[in-house]
Amino acid sequence: MAVKILIASILVIAASLCWVSSADSSEAAFVKKTISAHKIVIFSKSYCPYCRKAKSVFKELKQVPFVVELDERDDGWNIQDALSEIVSRRTVPQVFINGKHIGGSDDTVEAYQSGKLAKLLGIEVENKDDL
Repeated sequence: MAVKILIASILVIAASLCWVSSADSSEAAFVKKTISAHKIVIFSKSYCPYCRKAKSVFKELKQVPFVVELDERDDGWNIQDALSEIVSRRTVPQVFINGKHIGGSDDTVEAYQSGKLAKLLGIEVENKDDL
């Protein structure tokens, strides 16, 4: 069973690497420029519940992230390819603060709950509700 899971994982990684290599340099430049131009950036898909959860963290903190909804852009697939090349993850959301990659939804929620997120944002938080 473990061998089957390992083989399946390797196949998924190999397939994703094929897509990664097709990422256009203009999309990679867009990703890097967007990350450097905004304090908080979330690469998201509008229908994704994990993306909604990550966005809700910033709402709790009264912070407004710059959100790139990949499913609402003609070049969204290519941007996701470029993002995958940069952070080695193809999933969304992918969250950046002050140019630093925080991670996905679980990483963002964990950073929020531990107080790390508020510290990175330079804000003080009195009472954190569970999301």
